[in-house]
Amino acid sequence: MSMAFTLAPEPEEEAREAGRLLFAGPVDFVKGVTAMSALPPADRVEICFAGRSNVGKSSLINALTGRKNLARASNTPGRTQEINYFALGDSRYMVDLPGYGFAEAPVAVVRQWQALLKQYLQGRVTLRRAFVLIDTRHGVKAVDEEILTLLDKSAVTFQVVMTKADKVNRATREANVEQVMQALQKHPAAYPQIVVTSSEKGEGVETLRAIIATLQ
Repeated sequence: MSMAFTLAPEPEEEAREAGRLLFAGPVDFVKGVTAMSALPPADRVEICFAGRSNVGKSSLINALTGRKNLARASNTPGRTQEINYFALGDSRYMVDLPGYGFAEAPVAVVRQWQALLKQYLQGRVTLRRAFVLIDTRHGVKAVDEEILTLLDKSAVTFQVVMTKADKVNRATREANVEQVMQALQKHPAAYPQIVVTSSEKGEGVETLRAIIATLQ
């Protein structure tokens, strides 16, 4: 049976305020890890962001937190080589995963990232949701299918967040949202609501904050 995918609705006032308060509070970089043994204690709700290199992950994290340089944006794909942990107060961990796909790094290093990514997704019991970033200009590409399939196998609920929505016209945007919805039909771990965002314009930021704040 196919699932009906929709755009995430505007958050209700209570959820919107919870999101505002969460991200207005302290947001601190905890550590960058390159091995499972170095992960912080699994003592709170955790969400992670995954996306292919240069999808706008750092820009979105900075927009969510209202801090310009919390996550380092780079024009060089594949610069994030660690799992970076940020604490949202004392109730949430926000995790920035290494970009997948094209990376200006040696093959052995890329393999190491991929292995760590798999271990993390399959072994982190407090991980409530993965947010997979898809570029609105391109829709789901073959390299994205790899991570979506990995999340299915890991039984981790994931929600697609479309980035850079301000970079396309309305027709392209609607066509690529539809392409993403069709691509997600075959992924049982996909959450049925898609969030469309623009880090530059602030579109979708309040919605995403509210979702993160209300996950249990």
